[in-house]
Amino acid sequence: MYAIIGGTGVYELNTSLENIEVNTEYGSVEVDFLEIESGEKIYFLSRHGKKHSKPPHLVNYRANIMALNILGVKYIYSTAAVGSMNEKYEPGDLVIIDDFIDFTKSRIMTFYEGKSGVKHVDMSEPYCSNLISIFLKKSMNSNVEIKGSAIYVTTEGPRFETKAEINMYKNFGDVVGMTSVPEVVLAKELGMCYATIGIITNWCTGFKNEIKFHDIENSMNMNKEKLTQLFLEIFKNDNIDQESCHCNNAVMNL
Repeated sequence: MYAIIGGTGVYELNTSLENIEVNTEYGSVEVDFLEIESGEKIYFLSRHGKKHSKPPHLVNYRANIMALNILGVKYIYSTAAVGSMNEKYEPGDLVIIDDFIDFTKSRIMTFYEGKSGVKHVDMSEPYCSNLISIFLKKSMNSNVEIKGSAIYVTTEGPRFETKAEINMYKNFGDVVGMTSVPEVVLAKELGMCYATIGIITNWCTGFKNEIKFHDIENSMNMNKEKLTQLFLEIFKNDNIDQESCHCNNAVMNL
């Protein structure tokens, strides 16, 4: 089974969807889905809620990922609105997220809390190299242009970062966002293949221009539909497996 997790401004597919509510031990989650010709289902989850009611530090990441796991999802593409602190990446550009640095402060990061012994998850390849490779190949024959790869610095939010913080973060990464962690970690813990496409929505604080909501909205609107359609094309037409990556055996028991 497949899933698309939509970030800021990416809430619906341009097709008829059915809806289901999934109950988990961490809370209930509303998920839309469509069934493709193979009989497989593609699930669509709005990270912040369809009305954008959940700020990044209060998103129930464990419930979201566990709900997809209960539904049998093994492959996830996600979108993320990010600010750029790399001169090469301008608002409106798309980047492949290939690693992260975590500066969050108060989030629950794991499903493993000692009930079943001590477990650690390998983060040598947090974002699935197989899903990334498939996406890049497909994008070359589409209207989706990828500007490059990026390291994602995750901050707590919901406030934007200060100039001093950005001056520090730009030594560590290329883009800043508020949602990739712990989402990517939780997916890895449950053996899911997970990849994120970053949509550059603005320059980071003090980097160039001030952050404006309409710039963020315009950048999202430019890219959300074509990205979603490419995700759907991959899920409908590509034979994806977990033999070309290590996502389903990243958890180590000690």
